[in-house]
Amino acid sequence: MTRPVAVAITGGIGAGKSEALAAFARQGAATVSSDEIVHELLRRPEVREAVAGRLGNGVVGPDGELDRGAIATVVFNDPEALRWLEELLHPLVSAEYLTWREQLGRLPNPPRVCVTEVPLLYESGAEGRFDKVVVVTAPDAVRRGRSAMARDEREQRLLPDEEKVARADFAYVNTGSLADLEAFVASVMGKLTA
Repeated sequence: MTRPVAVAITGGIGAGKSEALAAFARQGAATVSSDEIVHELLRRPEVREAVAGRLGNGVVGPDGELDRGAIATVVFNDPEALRWLEELLHPLVSAEYLTWREQLGRLPNPPRVCVTEVPLLYESGAEGRFDKVVVVTAPDAVRRGRSAMARDEREQRLLPDEEKVARADFAYVNTGSLADLEAFVASVMGKLTA
């Protein structure tokens, strides 16, 4: 079994992780978003029951599914609830990711590189699961313009960009065009597949 080179993309809110992930896909990498995995996990009956049981029925929408917006409102105003949710989801996300990566390695023609976006990579101690790390950063003013999410409380829990850059294999300051980002990703893919 030939396992693809496992790459994590990390960075702050609004830095451009999702755009970088899309660029890796265009460059031929297999990709999956941690956010996509979380969406799937929240649909599982046992996860839905645990979340509703801990956070209350107000996080369940009229369709019976968990309402991510309602969950966010609860956990970002309650640090203990956020810690609980992360302790529930992080191991499940990791298991799903590792299964996906293992399945890629079993394909008749496995991809040479697989990439996932992991917002809390260093904060959750997950960097050891990856061969290479790409950090995408952007100045605060640029990030605020890209993301309307409430960031102040969330960002306080994150490592500073400087520390992430120092620990990463590749770093990109995302202040240019999408073509600039694409060129950076193409360069990284060239190094990973050389």
